Amino acid sequence: MKIQRKLLFLPLLCIAFLQAQAQSTLSVEHIMRDPLWMGTFPSSASWSDDSQTIYFRYNQAHDPADSLYKLALSKKGDISKLSWAEMRANERSGEEFNSDKSLRLYQKDKKLMLEVMATGISTTLIEWPENFSNAKFMANENEISFASKNNLYVFNRTSKTTRKVTNISTESKPKDKSNTKDEKVAWLESENLELLDVVKERKENDKMRREYREAFRDAEEEEFTYYTEGKSPVNLQLSPDGNYATFSIYTSSSNKNTIVPDYVDASGYTTDLNTRSKVGTTPTKMEVGIYDLQRDTVYFISTSDLPGIKDLPDYVTDYPDKTWEEKERDVMISSPYFSPDGTKAIVNIGSADNKDRWIAAIDLQTGKLNTLDRQRDEAWIAGPGIGRSFFGGTLGWLPDNKHIYFQSEETGYSHLYLLDMTNGEKKALTSGKYEVFDPFLSKDKKSWYLTTSEVDPGERHFYKMPVMGGKMEKLTSMTGNNEVSLSPDEKKLAIIYSYSNKPAELYLQDNKVGAKAEQLTSGQSEEFKAYNWKDPEIVRFTAEDGAQVPARLYTPDPAKKNGAAIVFVHGAGYLQNVHKWWSSYFREYMFHNLLTDLGYTVLDIDYRGSAGYGRDWRTGIYRHMGGKDLSDQVDGVKYLVANHGVDPERVGLYGGSYGGFITLMALFNASETFKSGAALRSVTDWAHYNHGYTANILNTPEEDPIAYRRSSPIYFAEGLKGNLLMAHGMVDVNVHFQDVVRLSQRFIELGKDNWEMSIYPVEDHGFVEPSSWTDEYKRILKLFNSTLLEE
Repeated sequence: MKIQRKLLFLPLLCIAFLQAQAQSTLSVEHIMRDPLWMGTFPSSASWSDDSQTIYFRYNQAHDPADSLYKLALSKKGDISKLSWAEMRANERSGEEFNSDKSLRLYQKDKKLMLEVMATGISTTLIEWPENFSNAKFMANENEISFASKNNLYVFNRTSKTTRKVTNISTESKPKDKSNTKDEKVAWLESENLELLDVVKERKENDKMRREYREAFRDAEEEEFTYYTEGKSPVNLQLSPDGNYATFSIYTSSSNKNTIVPDYVDASGYTTDLNTRSKVGTTPTKMEVGIYDLQRDTVYFISTSDLPGIKDLPDYVTDYPDKTWEEKERDVMISSPYFSPDGTKAIVNIGSADNKDRWIAAIDLQTGKLNTLDRQRDEAWIAGPGIGRSFFGGTLGWLPDNKHIYFQSEETGYSHLYLLDMTNGEKKALTSGKYEVFDPFLSKDKKSWYLTTSEVDPGERHFYKMPVMGGKMEKLTSMTGNNEVSLSPDEKKLAIIYSYSNKPAELYLQDNKVGAKAEQLTSGQSEEFKAYNWKDPEIVRFTAEDGAQVPARLYTPDPAKKNGAAIVFVHGAGYLQNVHKWWSSYFREYMFHNLLTDLGYTVLDIDYRGSAGYGRDWRTGIYRHMGGKDLSDQVDGVKYLVANHGVDPERVGLYGGSYGGFITLMALFNASETFKSGAALRSVTDWAHYNHGYTANILNTPEEDPIAYRRSSPIYFAEGLKGNLLMAHGMVDVNVHFQDVVRLSQRFIELGKDNWEMSIYPVEDHGFVEPSSWTDEYKRILKLFNSTLLEE
């Protein structure tokens, strides 16, 4: 017995010794300060019109917030903040260019301005008495359309005249008064006319005079007016040829919004924040109207003939006792995209159940649709550049008025396509197991510029490619993320570049293959540079289903290694954090450096559902959050135990938002793997989250309760065995504080006592105050040190 006790005591002595030896120059208080201590790092680069100055967001003066700075290419070392007067002079609200970008329209107060790009000289075209928007050059470029007070107008640059081209009223259509008399009034009038001849004669004379006047006007029709019956038309636009106007009409849902109490309002009173509704509520409906200006008539786009409009989703087979009605699904329709000459138009349509995206040509004379491309996904439509109706995405026309371009996940990865409108032929311009981001046409319309992950899922590079497809030329070469802004003359690249352990800096490069990028900023503080920030290794481990799961691995100095491990779970679900650039989770990154200094091994996983790896990875959590995304965390721990000397009895995990949700599911459903966890601002019941995100993945609670039941932590709370810390902001308008309140009551009713809660009265979903960050992470570190290192 004495020998056994000595053997058991030795590991404890070793752990205590390692704890005493494992020190770090970092501390939670140090790294969770106002981020200004790290330095100042550029973002959002753009160019002056003459391509001689780069503008970017920066904070060289340590102001309360970032400001707009400039750097002239002729004075590369001279970075200066724009004055208020300079910013006002450079503002171009609602700017729009003509086809060759020689002219620019913009709005200044209630003036429509025209700027000649070669000279920089602006002139006032009109001073309008009301607010206006959406000013655009028409196809002939001599005329300019704009919207004001629910109608469209056209300004002629030659005649300097403005004409109203639509007649839309938000009022109700006047009722026909000729047949509005009730039965009693009609009887009295008839009786009166029968008795009084003079009155009868006068009435007949009035009728003849009225008919004469109408005939004298050559039977001209009254001015056509379209009445919207109290609804405001939005997205008004005129076709470039001036023949059609289009607009959208929204029917808002009457969903009940949730209330978040603010207990620390400056007034001293508790105030209610009126926030979002919950998943499963009735979505807003939208119609797109076509105003035929030649025929003075309005009609609406019809979606009833879309292929598969009545298709039921596959999951209905899980509910054999329910009768599913075959009916047209609700859809959301984008504003039409007109060809440059205005003779053709396409529209992007997304089904409300998120299973379909149609791109269709519009018959402008009838409103009927001809489907050009249908993308169906039994999970949900998404991916880089893939818009569902008004959600944006890559979609437009080539200058030939013949081809349209768009992105699709048809192959499992988001790629760029062309489609010939004359024959329906579709051509993939890019292909492979990588994704395409933000493609745009060159100034001469002969080339594409685009960013892709072709080199590696963890890198982003900028390319050039012929407009009809062909070899892509890789223009950037720095390993990491290259966020490029192309100069207007297309000779230079302004690059916001970062690497795993190097925050963003601004670089300049010639727009040539093989050109070397020149660093223009150096924003790291001396204090930040004094620490040797770790470059985490990117690894892949095998999941239980054979998938290769990417992860960032932080390993400690062997002399400090304590055998414990922490798994970090990133938030947002659809987000990538295993990459070779500076993470948006920079506080967590610094915390992982601290943990590694203290002897912990840290693993940061791009679990199923994460961005950057194509459609199958993205949809791996469909109808079961807490399924493969959780088993990937468990398999990550198995990898650490097998390959990095981690003690399977000393593993914790933590994360915020979606990461907090996974932490709860891990402690409830994988308690044999995880001894402790910190769930930050976590979703506890998906039926209480928002519609836009949740309905994609789990459908709706009314139609697919199975998915919600197996995906919501609150149903598995009885499985809690380890040590749980929950932390939540009380004014969180994204994941409401109500989530953890309901789960806490569940713990109380279950008699659980191995949990604690930390609340932050002034914080929303994303914490702001350094004191809150510090308090939260001190508690997280204390949890791990006390449960994973101490007996």
